[in-house]
Amino acid sequence: MPMYIFSNPKTKEVKEVFFHMEDDKKYIDEDGLEWNRELSSPQLNTQGGIDPWSNSDFVNKTADSKGTLGDLMDRSKELSDQRAKEHGGVDPLKKKYYENYSKERKGAKHLDEVKKTYENKNVKIEF
Repeated sequence: MPMYIFSNPKTKEVKEVFFHMEDDKKYIDEDGLEWNRELSSPQLNTQGGIDPWSNSDFVNKTADSKGTLGDLMDRSKELSDQRAKEHGGVDPLKKKYYENYSKERKGAKHLDEVKKTYENKNVKIEF
């Protein structure tokens, strides 16, 4: 049953009323006063949240986005942070990725896991 919004012309009180599809969409209160029907456009949240655990949800919601690759990577980082927050500060998917990376490369660590510093008298580089 669809819901319709009506306002009292005297008091400006707003009321939501349900009608069947075939009903006449007029609301008359117990005093015989006909209320004004308020028309509104339907609202839909198209930018809803992405489930941080769903690969397909991420792909589907970002497929038609007009952002840059950097925007996409930032969004991915935000989802990783959400997963980490839910699991005590460690993202399980990232941890599994790093473990698989290491196995495939005979124990070598991913660059993000290893913090290295190169420094001489002119420059200091951290990565």
